Parts: sequence; C-alpha cells; structure tokens
Amino acid sequence: MLQLALRRIAGLLVTLLAIVTLSFLIVRLAPGGPFDQEQALAAPVRANLERLYGLDRPLPLQYLSYVRGLVRGDFGPSLRQRDFTVRELIGQGLPVSVTLGLAALVVALVLGIPAGIVAARRRGRGADLGIGAAAALAIALPSFVSGPLLVLIFALHLHWLPAGGWQADAPRFLVLPVLTLALPVAASLARLMRASLLEVLAAPYVRSARARGLGEARVLWRHALRPALLPVVSYLGPAVAFVVTGSLVVESVFGLPGTGRFMVQGAIDRDYPLVMGMIVVYGALTLVCNLAADLAYGWLDPGVRHE
Repeated sequence: MLQLALRRIAGLLVTLLAIVTLSFLIVRLAPGGPFDQEQALAAPVRANLERLYGLDRPLPLQYLSYVRGLVRGDFGPSLRQRDFTVRELIGQGLPVSVTLGLAALVVALVLGIPAGIVAARRRGRGADLGIGAAAALAIALPSFVSGPLLVLIFALHLHWLPAGGWQADAPRFLVLPVLTLALPVAASLARLMRASLLEVLAAPYVRSARARGLGEARVLWRHALRPALLPVVSYLGPAVAFVVTGSLVVESVFGLPGTGRFMVQGAIDRDYPLVMGMIVVYGALTLVCNLAADLAYGWLDPGVRHE
C-alpha cells in the first residue's frame, strides 16, 4: 500500500507541474493584459507598472520566478486588487468554497449510495423506477437551473430557508447551495451503485453464499457491498472535479463569498497572479481528492496494490 501511495504522489506532483506550466502559458499568451483599460495608460506609466511586477522580463524568466514563488507558498501580488496578495484573497474565500464542496460530497454520498442500493434491491418495482426518474432529472438540470428552482420552492414559497447570502454562524445559508451542488453527483452515484450492485449480486460467489443459507442482508453487507463500491470509488475523482468547477457557478447563483468570485473577476481583469493562484489551488485540491480515491480503491481491491 505504501508503494502505491508513493507512486500516486509522484504522479500527482508531475501532473500539478504540468497544470502550472500549461496554465501559465495560456494565461500569459491570451489577448489583453492587466493594464488594458478603456482609457489607455500613458506609455511611461505602463512601462513602470510592467517593470514593477516583472512583466517586462522574458516569459521563461517570468515562469521560473513564478515556480520559485510557488515552492515557497507565494502566489504573488494581485495586479488589480493592489492592497492584497493572492494568498490573502484565496484565504478569504477558500474556507467557504471548501466547506461547500466537502458538504456537497458528503450529502451526495449519503443520498446516492443508499438510493442505488434500494434501487438494486427493488429492481423493476416502483422504488427503482422512481429513483431512476429522479436521478435522470437531477443529472439533466444544470445547477444554474436547479438552484433557482430550489430557491423558488424552499425560500420564496415555503419560507424555510434563505434565498442567498452568507452568515458564518448560520449553516442554513449553505443548505440550498449544497443541495444544488450535490444532487447531480448523488444521482450519478445512485445509478452507478445500482448497476454495480446488480452485477455483483449475479456473480457466482454470491449465488454460492445464498446456497449456503445466508440471508439477503448478510449476503449484501458481507459479500456484495465491498466489490460493488469499486466503480463508485473510481467515480469519486470525476465527482470531485465536477464539484470544484460547479461550485464556481453555485457561489455566483447564491451570492456566497467563496473563491469563485475571485476566479471570475481575475479572468475579466486579466489579473495573472490571481487567476494562476486559483487554478493552482483548485488543481491541487482536485488532485489530492483523486489521490484519496485511488488509495481507497487500492484498499478495497487488493489486486491494485499488487499490480
């Protein structure tokens, strides 16, 4: 298991370096710049600003300087929000975004896996058909549609929850954003769990367990559930990527003070360090969660550890 973890960590570092390199090139080579405005700056002022932030140096030197800063945990200063560094801006919004993403993943797991088990155990019955229809609807609706629908029902009509905004000591402000972000993931998990469990329940060793007189509950929990979870664990990597990218939209819909607003504003302003900092942080979070999913897969499937 240790060798598996070391191989995955080495791959994570190489992938993160590739993300940094490609993102740096794409951001810097895109049209426009951080000092482009409706009223053009005077040439000496623009030259001084570029010299101040090191943008007058050759691109390879800028890249090496940025990588050295990353190794020290320095994302650089924001080019447009000049009273803050990028690390300070990310520190302001990251706790909200991480809370939203982790809560959405937990809710998706709690809803999706039991729903898939119920659908597989009641194959072809009303519960199976209802779960399948609800899952298809949740996957089909994008978050910028499902979010306002939840607001319309639970905030405007029922008056149970706030429509948006944020208060650090009031978890109710996270309920609708978390549900909006979790429902598509929960639906995919339910469908995947149903298909995987049906396949496992038809396996010869499960039929042998039934032939020995074991009850259905014991067959499910002792023999079928663990191998059925393997595809679900494999899906957690793409699910994390979906939650990370989807949180940007959800934060905008519900007016949450997460990092999504900095990502959008930084892209509009061509704030190179801010955009790069957001890409690095989101990329690192996604890779770490994928690493956790790989290690969980190795724990569930001994064959992976001995590959």
